[in-house]
Amino acid sequence: MDEGILIKKARKGDEGAFGTLYDTHMSAIYRFVFVKVGNKADAEDITHQVFLRAWQNMPRYREQGFPFSSWLYRIARNAVVDFYRTSKHHTDIDTIPEDLHSETPSFGDSIDTSIQVDAVRAALARLDPDQESVLVMKFINDFSNKEIAQSLGKSEGAIRVIQHRALKQLQAHFASSEENVYGEGEYNSTPQDA
Repeated sequence: MDEGILIKKARKGDEGAFGTLYDTHMSAIYRFVFVKVGNKADAEDITHQVFLRAWQNMPRYREQGFPFSSWLYRIARNAVVDFYRTSKHHTDIDTIPEDLHSETPSFGDSIDTSIQVDAVRAALARLDPDQESVLVMKFINDFSNKEIAQSLGKSEGAIRVIQHRALKQLQAHFASSEENVYGEGEYNSTPQDA
């Protein structure tokens, strides 16, 4: 069924139509939130809150030329901000859930251990919120620049600039991390006299 028709029905209180919208968008919203909070339980709770807020606000939803997912991502971003404001942040070093790997195989293949995943999450967290959101939407949720621009309320040119700067920051972060590990002689392979 056409998403526009589902939205109209959901705005009138049709739970089945909203359920179909939920099924369509839940995985992408969950991935977005999971990367931001790094904890499976928190990501599930926040994703639930996102869709609860969406359901509660469906009667007031107005199409403004942006995809429905843009509205959901804005709710998700606000929910993540609320999460960090109201709770003490802790890192749960869980591995990425199997369903996350199956939907984004290129990302999952390039990051093959939970330690590397945790390092990527930590590096993303060092970026400003717009940079982090752009990279998550682009490389994890596979959004186009146009879709990202609509979700964040920015121009496509601004999205390209944000993405470029964020990738440069990540590259610099990982380069300096490598230098710290391998460049300071901590792992000297020269045998010492006994």
